[in-house]
Amino acid sequence: MNNLRINFLETIYAVQKENTLHGKWITYKDIENLFSKYESKFVVSQIGTSEENRPIMQLKIGNGSKKILLWSQMHGNESTGTRALFDLFNCILNSSEAVFSKILEECTLVFIPMLNPDGAQAYTRVNANDVDLNRDAVNRLAKESILLRSVLEEFDPQFCFNLHDQRTIFSVEGTKNPATISFLAPSEEVTRALTRGRTETMNVIVSMNKMLQNVIPNFVGRYTDEFYPTATGDNFQKLGFNTILIESGHYTDDYDREESRKYTFFSILQGIHHIANAASFDDYEAYFEIPNNDKIFYDIIHRYSDSKNDIAFQYEDKIIDGKFVTKLNKVDENSVKSKIGHCEIVFESNII
Repeated sequence: MNNLRINFLETIYAVQKENTLHGKWITYKDIENLFSKYESKFVVSQIGTSEENRPIMQLKIGNGSKKILLWSQMHGNESTGTRALFDLFNCILNSSEAVFSKILEECTLVFIPMLNPDGAQAYTRVNANDVDLNRDAVNRLAKESILLRSVLEEFDPQFCFNLHDQRTIFSVEGTKNPATISFLAPSEEVTRALTRGRTETMNVIVSMNKMLQNVIPNFVGRYTDEFYPTATGDNFQKLGFNTILIESGHYTDDYDREESRKYTFFSILQGIHHIANAASFDDYEAYFEIPNNDKIFYDIIHRYSDSKNDIAFQYEDKIIDGKFVTKLNKVDENSVKSKIGHCEIVFESNII
């Protein structure tokens, strides 16, 4: 497989990172003034509005026969992929590297960088009508779900990238490492059969994982492929659109997900590069060598030397009075002896 060199990725990311976007709370107001700078190279258009009439924007570029659709922030409180997409837009706009000219020659790319601007504003998973867009692929109750399906059917992509964030609880099975990036080739039905579409999706994931193992070895997991009948990825895969799920997770001391953002950018660019250069998508077996996600982490654990009753805590991000606030909540679990804290504090007694 034709993998991008890590020093190339590190260098171009450092130069092209969109530094106006930082932190987990990314709203439409944060990105609305960025679109104009891309108009010289991309086709930038408003393709619809959200339930609360915020614009939903699309960027399109490339002339190739390999069509790729990418979207982010269908969950409004999952912005790592959005930031990574704007980093990629800067690369395509500003870089003369052959990597990008080859991609634009072989591929046509359509991006929806913020599908759920209402959820982004409120920093919630759901849209303004309390609909989880990632569980609305069948009923399509939300305007945003209807819009995404219409783009899918009109554009008719060969591959889709569905960008999400995952919780800090996830680890890489068999390690004590957080799952900084997790991948999934969604199932098409309950038996999880290896259809042609799934194996082609796995082939692209193998390429991305191989690249990441050169920079964050053993920090990459495989998200559960349990079939969800109403989920977007599962249904798009079932409809014949190869859908790659990227879950951006935690990295050591990276609660703003800036390191995770970088590795998400690396993954997206590697995936698109692989699609642009691959003659076929047949090799997929190494997908099953990626360890499963496990759940061994809490954000903070208080350890007590004279008691069995260690206590775990998780951070909860919320918007209060228009400000991004992080709360620390006690976890309701009887024993956390088998768990690991991203931060652990040892006390001599169980008196706080």
